[in-house]
Amino acid sequence: MLNHLIPDLKGVSIFLVGMMGVGKTTVGKRLAQFLNYGFCDTDSLIEAVTHQSIKQIFTEQGEEHFRSIEQMVLVQVSAYPRLVVATGGGIVLRSENWAHLHHGLVVWLDLDMASIVTRLQADPEQMHQRPLLQSADPLPVLHKIYQNRLPYYAQADIHLDARGTPEEICERLFSLLPKVLKPSLNS
Repeated sequence: MLNHLIPDLKGVSIFLVGMMGVGKTTVGKRLAQFLNYGFCDTDSLIEAVTHQSIKQIFTEQGEEHFRSIEQMVLVQVSAYPRLVVATGGGIVLRSENWAHLHHGLVVWLDLDMASIVTRLQADPEQMHQRPLLQSADPLPVLHKIYQNRLPYYAQADIHLDARGTPEEICERLFSLLPKVLKPSLNS
């Protein structure tokens, strides 16, 4: 099924957007393997470039400074073809970022809040590193963040349910690709 889709992608990168904890990094790595694409995670790149954790940047310089760094990283990675890019959950908030995201195919991985909380709480270190989730009960905070970002996520080319294994999620994506890709002339 996948072999006939790869020419239709024409090397276009895939940007995964969605809330923290939906599995953008995990699914992105598997998707990159399936497509024989490179993989990168914008949050990891930010940490590598700044030599600081995301939490440190938020704490010491604020969210606006973080978003500026995030935008610079996105500008750089969007110039490369054949990448699967796991983005930070808030990358959709800046309208300038959409010009770069639309250099590729934007896939919104979506999941209900209770499942996101379960996933995040399964890894206490990850939960601790999430600067926007430092309250005692993360569920109301997540709901508020989600409601704020919903209109932005809805601008994605593909809206995909993020339940299941990475392989199942990739299969669902592959089944939707023909609806958004122009067929290759070589097909």
